Amino acid sequence: MSEIKVLTTGEAAKYCGVNFRTVIRWIERGKLKAYKLPGRGDHRIQVKDFVAFLDENEMPIPSELGSVNRNVLVIEDQPEMASAIKRLLVRNGFEVEIAKDGFRAGALLSQMNPALVTLDLKMPGMDGYEVLKFIRSQEQHVNTKVLVVSADTQEGLDRAMSLGASAVLPKPFENLELLEKIEELLGS
Repeated sequence: MSEIKVLTTGEAAKYCGVNFRTVIRWIERGKLKAYKLPGRGDHRIQVKDFVAFLDENEMPIPSELGSVNRNVLVIEDQPEMASAIKRLLVRNGFEVEIAKDGFRAGALLSQMNPALVTLDLKMPGMDGYEVLKFIRSQEQHVNTKVLVVSADTQEGLDRAMSLGASAVLPKPFENLELLEKIEELLGS
């Protein structure tokens, strides 16, 4: 995952092979989303907006910028909890889908190719441990981060870590704790 989060107009210009004034014109015409720094008025462009601009204009996306995957699959059987997590993540720039059971989770995993999965352990039918084993058995999801979000015992959380969870977050949790864990796991 890229460590670069924000670009200057000069950096964006280098990626595009144009003069920085051209980038400023794109911003002024509303073609490229950016914000101005207070005081100086210099523009800054978030990498996700720059990548979207390049994609829309069929320009090549540099490899160090193209790997920004903000897809999160929330596997949670409690509708209120699932909705709360989704609202928080969407407000923070993530693309989110919800699976209320292990079967739906399996289908969504291959459809959306998430960078991260939040996983409840206590679910009817296929529990979180089985879902975790399934995720880790799939070659295309070996690098998918799995954040176990559960009210299970410490023993249960330890078991999830031994089965391949990337991290655990006990319920109840604060929104900021969840965001910090996710950003830490995704390296952003």
